[in-house]
Amino acid sequence: MIKKFVKQALQEDIGRGDLFFLVGKNSKATAKIVAKDSGVLAGVIYAKALCKIEKIEYKFHKKDGDEVKYGDIIATIKGKSKKLLMCERTLLNLLQHASGIASNVNSYVKVMNNTKVKLLDTRKTRPLLRVFEKYAIRCGGGYNHRMGLDDCLMIKDTHLQTIGNLKEFIGDARKKLPYTTKIEVECESVEFAKEALVSGVDMLMCDNMNIDEIKEVVNYRDKTAPHVLLEASGNITKQNIKEYASSGVDAISSGSLIHQAVWLDFSMKIDQKVA
Repeated sequence: MIKKFVKQALQEDIGRGDLFFLVGKNSKATAKIVAKDSGVLAGVIYAKALCKIEKIEYKFHKKDGDEVKYGDIIATIKGKSKKLLMCERTLLNLLQHASGIASNVNSYVKVMNNTKVKLLDTRKTRPLLRVFEKYAIRCGGGYNHRMGLDDCLMIKDTHLQTIGNLKEFIGDARKKLPYTTKIEVECESVEFAKEALVSGVDMLMCDNMNIDEIKEVVNYRDKTAPHVLLEASGNITKQNIKEYASSGVDAISSGSLIHQAVWLDFSMKIDQKVA
């Protein structure tokens, strides 16, 4: 999957062919990828895959999940000069995009300062980049929620509009879904959360609830359905996430981990050529 993805990413940039290949020399060259920002590195396994495909020699001095600071040399690559230049933007895009997400996630993890509560991503990913972006989440210290509609039955507010009796619906679902499938229900009120907790769910999301409401749900869960995992989501920011992490929930999810991430700035510098 990684190999196919990086091939498509490079082909998007090359189009019908890199025009620079038509002119100039194609000498051997060495280049360095340098950090012009500080943060957490991600995307190295993708960059390595691209180098292998294009037969570019590489040595990464940092691995995915490592902290980098301004001026750090992330990698040294060697090959024909035209090949390095052809791959330059794709290599940097992969590393910058993934590292931006990983750095954003890591900043939340540090604020939470709570290893018991999992920080989860969502399905709010860019089209066709889900696996790539969710990999970056893990590099930053976060965890993946479901990858798609096929690995957990999550009953959201829109689904609930089509469901009559929740307990009967979940009972029917248990008969039709694979035995290992988890069922999660999104709840926007304490009252509905209490109903959902005794309906047979595995997980319950407290959506857009305030801290006091979540604590009430936690207390009810602990007394009536201690096996059910609780997730908090909605209106959670870096400023209030520590308080939510201390509320008693098992996980916190946020789409902003991906869609509010800012790319880290990296550059490639050719520093040696041999004719």
